Amino acid sequence: VGHCHPDIVKAAHEQNQLLNTNSRYLHDNLVDYAERLSKTLPEKLCIFYFLNSGSEANDLALRLARQYTKHEDVIVLDHAYHGHLTSLIDISPYKFRNLEGQKKKVHVAPVPDTYRGLYREDHEDSGTAYANEVKNIIEQAQKRGRKIAAFFVESLPSVGGQIIPPAGYFQKVAEHVHKAGGIFIADEIQVGFGRVGKHFWAFQLQGEDFIPDIVTMGKPIGNGHPIACVATTKEIAEAFGATGVEYFNTFGGNPVSCAIGLAVLDVIQKEHLQAHATEVGNFLMNLLKEQKIKHPIIGDVR
Repeated sequence: VGHCHPDIVKAAHEQNQLLNTNSRYLHDNLVDYAERLSKTLPEKLCIFYFLNSGSEANDLALRLARQYTKHEDVIVLDHAYHGHLTSLIDISPYKFRNLEGQKKKVHVAPVPDTYRGLYREDHEDSGTAYANEVKNIIEQAQKRGRKIAAFFVESLPSVGGQIIPPAGYFQKVAEHVHKAGGIFIADEIQVGFGRVGKHFWAFQLQGEDFIPDIVTMGKPIGNGHPIACVATTKEIAEAFGATGVEYFNTFGGNPVSCAIGLAVLDVIQKEHLQAHATEVGNFLMNLLKEQKIKHPIIGDVR
């Protein structure tokens, strides 16, 4: 919402003057913020865990998936980056290819890129074709006795090149993954919170009928302040809680972070930033498309 936005600075300052504790001490801001966030998401994503960074959020999402499914393996897209923790380097081809390589429990699917990928704009149904690649990976893994815990994907692969997945891709992938006993995790850390303009969440670009099992968020939700969140279903949260090992994060969900989170949501609404993203985005896209007509060196605009 902009550098040093006065509303955000004020919210942090005011809450700092009152109370900032770790989250063993209950505070209304935590509940108020969870409630406000829940209004932006589909109804079934109603349980929230608060953390300090996107990497922490993605690591927790992995733990939730593995606990719920009792499976280990994860499918990711090529070139993906999901964070700097060891568990996330393991599922980030962008990183592990230059480090220790691919682990057996990680499977890499092709990026659903209709410009440079396997199936392009001229393909009759690229969404299904790319989803079938995931289906093949699942089948091959199962033949080797491996079980899929999750398909882990950025709703719009960013490090991989700002890719916009073809229509229906997520629905079909979710179908294959659920059938294999896994769950669908949408990483919205870079692309969520109204940044796509048309919708508040990038996964909503795939249509009303698609709902992930877990959504992770970070970066924009605190406007530079370290705050992150994992949203999931009651069933997944209950399976996680059933271990008896409680989830605790000293500063995740502290009063100051939640005051900032609430202020960010206020600013997005008050200043119509989602509509602004659409308007400015379309304006820029149209100008770039004009350049594309003039200059053959420009291959794609997205």
